[in-house]
Amino acid sequence: MTRPGEGAAEEAATAGDIDLLSGALPNFRDLGGHPTADGGRVRTGLVYRSTDLGRLDPSAVAALGRLGIRTVFDLRTAAERERQPDRLPPGSAYVVADIAGDSRGRSPADFAALFEDPATATRALGGGRASTLFLDTYREFVHLESARAGYRRIFTDLAGGTSVPALIHCTTGKDRTGWAAAALLLFLGVPEEAVMEEYLRSGPLLVPVVQPLIDAFTARGGDPELVWPLLGVRPAYLEAAVGEARRLHGSIEGYVADGLGVDDHSRAALRATLVERS
Repeated sequence: MTRPGEGAAEEAATAGDIDLLSGALPNFRDLGGHPTADGGRVRTGLVYRSTDLGRLDPSAVAALGRLGIRTVFDLRTAAERERQPDRLPPGSAYVVADIAGDSRGRSPADFAALFEDPATATRALGGGRASTLFLDTYREFVHLESARAGYRRIFTDLAGGTSVPALIHCTTGKDRTGWAAAALLLFLGVPEEAVMEEYLRSGPLLVPVVQPLIDAFTARGGDPELVWPLLGVRPAYLEAAVGEARRLHGSIEGYVADGLGVDDHSRAALRATLVERS
């Protein structure tokens, strides 16, 4: 199997395309390159993460196509998908995996309304409720049925090998996508410290996206400290999801096997597909 990045000419083209996409998609990056605890390394050019693809211009869509993207996993709600439909490279499969579909709390699509009305935001998020909301949301990523179904689809499709190169995204690419990336890397054996570092990269990368929202909210009389917990990434958020996985299933391996229902064959195939050995 020829993989992206093999051969000097292809490496040069891929580097240029990744530079272009990093500008067009502020939270775009390759999940590959991380060493695993057992001496392997996560393959590059096979799984990417990003914000939504609704604002891409034709050159960026073409760049995704040149990366060979076969599958786009969209983790957004129906309202988010309707408001900002993805622009996909030709020939790619589009997989909807609505992580928050069964949530009874505020959905990600509801957050935009809070930025329009500081008084409503204060009632909903004041007194530390914003951080509590996100801690609960990250725990839902582990136990909510729609979340389990969505992440199961990602893990099983990637295990099949024919879905890669793949791109996983939600709206900002930091929370639903953040757990998809973190859970996958932890399952593959990347040390927890490196996974946390990768997760936290979304914070500075998203500043160009979230700063205008903060500025507009402040101009309406809102307190920016009130909404930063919604727009950033914090170690406690990822720790909440990891802790929930271990509480319910004993380990990340148990979460993938029992919580997501990924069978022995698929788990082995996933590691064979995504981890290279020297």
